[in-house]
Amino acid sequence: MPAMQYRRFGRTELLMPVFSCGGMRYQQGWGQIEPEAVEPENQANIEATIQHALELGINHIETARGYGSSEMQLGWVLPKLPREKLIVQTKVGPTEHPKEFIERFEKSYSLLQLDYIDLLAFHGINTPQSLEWVLKKGGCMEVVRRLQKEGRVRNIGFSTHAPSDVITQVCATGEFDYINIHYYYVNQFNWPAIEEATRQDMGVFIISPTDKGGRLQAPSDKMRELCAPLSPMQFNDLWCLSKPQIHTLSIGAARPSDFDEHVNSLEFYYELRGVLGPVEARLESEISRVFGDDWGQYWNKSLPEHHQMPESFNVREAFRLLTYGKSFDLVDWAKGRYNLMKGTDPWIPGAHAGVLDTPEKWAAVTQALSSHPLVAQIPARLHEAHDLLAGEDAKRLSAGG
Repeated sequence: MPAMQYRRFGRTELLMPVFSCGGMRYQQGWGQIEPEAVEPENQANIEATIQHALELGINHIETARGYGSSEMQLGWVLPKLPREKLIVQTKVGPTEHPKEFIERFEKSYSLLQLDYIDLLAFHGINTPQSLEWVLKKGGCMEVVRRLQKEGRVRNIGFSTHAPSDVITQVCATGEFDYINIHYYYVNQFNWPAIEEATRQDMGVFIISPTDKGGRLQAPSDKMRELCAPLSPMQFNDLWCLSKPQIHTLSIGAARPSDFDEHVNSLEFYYELRGVLGPVEARLESEISRVFGDDWGQYWNKSLPEHHQMPESFNVREAFRLLTYGKSFDLVDWAKGRYNLMKGTDPWIPGAHAGVLDTPEKWAAVTQALSSHPLVAQIPARLHEAHDLLAGEDAKRLSAGG
């Protein structure tokens, strides 16, 4: 198997493996279960998964307070391992009242059974309000700075599902050492935020590139053909790693073998452009074949964020999911993402086109997109996206649209 590669994780100065062991798939359950509820087979699987990760050179173990029993079960494994060889990250959600935040942190800290946490992230800075809770006088950041002085936390970051402009603003505060962010071939909108993180010398950790990147653990036959000789998962890994601004990709392993296909991609680590170029060309050509050259070139230009649109309509997601889902036969993945957009969850920003249920709303959206280079195509494309992707219970688009 190819040797693990490492990158400097921004100003943390940690030498980070390009693949990380994400801790949200191998735990016993999502609830806060009692220790006796953990089955011996499940705990043995976690121990074997961590051991195999370390054998491959993957020494960054990532978890969160919100990952059910993950912290507790890791706390039965990690203290047995050489501490100086581990990079451990956990995440705690920001709260309006710092007392609640510190209580959650103390729970994480006690469960992990470590003297210090290498990387502590505010889990889900998704809105300006959650950023205010962190940075206000007497807020969560002051709590974490005290934890740093005590030696219990070493580096501070944040994870986010926010719109790109909000993420960029958070990075620009200069308060954070690293970021956990979504970015992969089928979601390139967050590149400006990654550029700002780079300007701030922050570490950049990519969240869920395999599943959110198109359910590439079970790709379509078409996607397999387009990505050959790489698997779709390997193409996406290498495509991300071709950008030096990106330092590590999360592998949400459920079992030891889940790492192997990813690590095998490193056979091509020193010839990235040569192996990626033909695959990228085929993917781009397929988008143009399915939608036309003009759509392939301009679909993602001049698209406002959802909070800049009437009804919080997330036109970026609608067009992204239509374009990649239809072009690469990833429609099931696209449907899953599209129907989560209900306009009420800060972890899934904005609403899908079902909110355009009156001619007035449709007219407002059309006006908001009047600067798009393909403005004449927009009504038909929005209908196409909704017809292809919406669930049965979704409202139909306005007949006036």
